Amino acid sequence: MDITTLLSNTAAAEVWYYFLAISRIPRPSGQEQAIREFIQTFAEQLQLDYTIDNTGNLIVYKPATPGYEQAQPVILQSHLDMVTEMEESSLHNFMTDPLTLHIDNGWLFADQTTLGADNGIGVAASLAILSSQTLIHGPLEALFTVEEETTMAGAEGLDGSLLSGNVLINLDTEELQSLYIGCAGGVNVDVHHCYERQSPPDHLQWFQLKLSGLRGGHSGCDIHLQQGNAIQLLARLLKSLTHHNLHLNSFHGGSADNAIPRQAISIIGFPLEKVAHVQHSIDTFTQQIKNEYQTVEPELALTLQSAPQPNDIISPQDLQNWLNALHSCHHGVKRYSDHFSGVVESSSNLGVANIEQGKITVNCFVRSLIDSATLDLADNLCGLFTNIGATVQKVGLFPGWQPSPDSAVLAIVTHEYERIHQHQPEIKVIHAALECGILGEQKTGLDMISLGPDIENPHTPRERINIASVDPFWQLLTASLARLAG
Repeated sequence: MDITTLLSNTAAAEVWYYFLAISRIPRPSGQEQAIREFIQTFAEQLQLDYTIDNTGNLIVYKPATPGYEQAQPVILQSHLDMVTEMEESSLHNFMTDPLTLHIDNGWLFADQTTLGADNGIGVAASLAILSSQTLIHGPLEALFTVEEETTMAGAEGLDGSLLSGNVLINLDTEELQSLYIGCAGGVNVDVHHCYERQSPPDHLQWFQLKLSGLRGGHSGCDIHLQQGNAIQLLARLLKSLTHHNLHLNSFHGGSADNAIPRQAISIIGFPLEKVAHVQHSIDTFTQQIKNEYQTVEPELALTLQSAPQPNDIISPQDLQNWLNALHSCHHGVKRYSDHFSGVVESSSNLGVANIEQGKITVNCFVRSLIDSATLDLADNLCGLFTNIGATVQKVGLFPGWQPSPDSAVLAIVTHEYERIHQHQPEIKVIHAALECGILGEQKTGLDMISLGPDIENPHTPRERINIASVDPFWQLLTASLARLAG
């Protein structure tokens, strides 16, 4: 049975219909025009009003089911963009290619790339509700934001006056059994530096040193798993090789500030007489880190292969300074919450590091449930890199979403969850960054909740969605809308 046929036989068939449709549309962050145009055409065909604000956010308005016109408007919120991570062997082009989907043991995933269930399933659920002629609901405002996965620019630039609802259901969380009522805020720490390029010494042997096979993951949802960071591990190894007269041409690690780096590559040179010692050091180091990370990183690998002689290198002093900084840069959990057991309060992710052709860039992403702690940890990172002469900026600061346990929408959705599942949901805050904190500033007085089906490994090529969880997610969402309508 093919994927389309299998998914069309589920209770959430309309959700899957739209998910498969948008999976054929490339939608990296900042490149949402095609998916936005798809939804515009969808709205026009259904004769639904819509508007696009100056930031590129799209809002589609649907009237209430007849007889429910007096109900309070409800905002359904999801984001149009997706994380674009892929395996090294993949030839996928996220700017032009549709996703190739597969099913295995009840899970839907993409071929060597992120799936985009974060947040494509939320977009698809909104479209299914907008197209339905049978669901009961009050007036609806489906808000589709842009650039959530990079800058939060869509939420930051939202014109709140375009929305009349005071209840917002965010469709961007990834655990069916959980209802979320709070999230972390965050800020990007962007580091830039220029160095003087030097000519490489003669008579060096040149190699590509690659660290790969790490699991990676979402820097909010997975930061507590204590997985390896490819940038820091490779910097640590290179530091240990400097006494072998190491010269470095380039260093590239990570792909996004909000994804834990899975791979890092450097081009390095050594005198011929040092090569055997270097290989021995690498072998020893490989065994050490495999022992350290044997449970969480079983596929970790280090490879060394010949490379052509490059045209330039970074100076030994600059190299030492930057290896020290990358190795000592805080990555991981800084503090756990005092109020929510087992929930990370503050963390930072060393997500991207590039050294090449006279330029160095480093990108970190800091999160915290407490806004002042976000800035404090970001300032720690700024101080580290400022001390070695870099230019450092804090960019895109956004607030957390403060929990409201007495929320009216929480009570309604909890009641419907208990009726459907015959047990209580878990009420949580999430260390990942949802747009709710920002949206609550753009439109004051919002009563918000976030829910979703089961999605694993977001922000990695191992991302997958549990097919069976989408039916009860759809049932909970539509039942809650009916209950909110009165």
